[in-house]
Amino acid sequence: MTVPFTDLAAQQHEVDDEVLPRLRAALASGVFVGGPEVDAFEREYAAYTGARHCVGMGSGTDALEAALRAVGVGQGVEVILPANTFIATAEAVIRAGGIPVLVDVDATSLLIDPDAVEAASSTATRVIVAVHLHGQAAPVEDLVPIARRIGAVLVEDAAQSHGARRHGEVSGSLGRIAATSFAPGTNLGAAGDGGAVTTDDPSLARAVRMIGSHGSEDGDEHSLLGFTSRLDAVQAIVLSAKLKRLEDWNARRRAVASVYSALLHDIDEVVLPQVANGNEHVWHHYVVRVANREHVAAQLAAAGVATGIHYPVPLHRSRALADQRIRRTDCPVADAAADELLSLPIFPHMTARQVVRVTRAMREAFGLRPEGDPFVREREVDVTGAWPAA
Repeated sequence: MTVPFTDLAAQQHEVDDEVLPRLRAALASGVFVGGPEVDAFEREYAAYTGARHCVGMGSGTDALEAALRAVGVGQGVEVILPANTFIATAEAVIRAGGIPVLVDVDATSLLIDPDAVEAASSTATRVIVAVHLHGQAAPVEDLVPIARRIGAVLVEDAAQSHGARRHGEVSGSLGRIAATSFAPGTNLGAAGDGGAVTTDDPSLARAVRMIGSHGSEDGDEHSLLGFTSRLDAVQAIVLSAKLKRLEDWNARRRAVASVYSALLHDIDEVVLPQVANGNEHVWHHYVVRVANREHVAAQLAAAGVATGIHYPVPLHRSRALADQRIRRTDCPVADAAADELLSLPIFPHMTARQVVRVTRAMREAFGLRPEGDPFVREREVDVTGAWPAA
């Protein structure tokens, strides 16, 4: 038995009976971009997050760029973001004309460090991007006062946090405006690319929609320079069906994470991920830290277990950004973590056997023999007996 890093086919199979008839109807209608399916999903996703408005976009990167432009990011505007994030966060800032200011992250959660944000803020700072990483929300309540003091806007990068909650509030409704991705591998993934912007502000929602439609509301009059980025009906149908299952799928991810933590906590060489106070984690990734990452990953691969690395190069060391206008700060936590991060398989349709296989392979990579460990044998029985059907 092998364990893939994720299984998107299983997700799609679960929603096929709902999706396929709606796809046929949409294709027969000839309404491929926008239309009733997109309108319906935008309403559904806005209601799910608790935001008043949702604007579907062609990708998460486009969504973040449009959100940044809507709040006034342009040439020379400084935007603070964490060094430990996917490169798309910085790309969106640069595409909008802004200057990324890269700051360090908290040593325990690896989320953006408010103290680092405070130290890096300046009169040129107009936006702070709260990146919700690996499935849990950034400490927005500590970032909002900083933003208010310097006259900046808090923007959420919510691509990795569908359904995550911070003190009970859903990701996508924690800042002035939020951008998310529906890339296939996310917790709420489309059958292709897609993204969305959520906000309570109708003027920002209007601006984002215009930016994604060449700066026009009616297709004739163009009030500003934009680009083409719209959610299509096919993706809206898939996303609508998956949204109904998102809470259940996130619960399954939490079940996987709880087993990993229970069966790996006694390995001294492994630092397990921690849930920050106030967070309800949705485990987009389960990221451990190990000093000998390449060796461990090779051992797991030999045992048939796929792994990932999120992210091996922090943004302040990225070659792609070397020639860009960027303000860098010291990021020792991001630097240290980048050499140690290893993501284990986690997806809603994992079976008990697959989860146990991963934990056995991890223990064996550190010279521990699960078959001789009564604690592990007992826990494996518990897991197999209590696991949700998949």
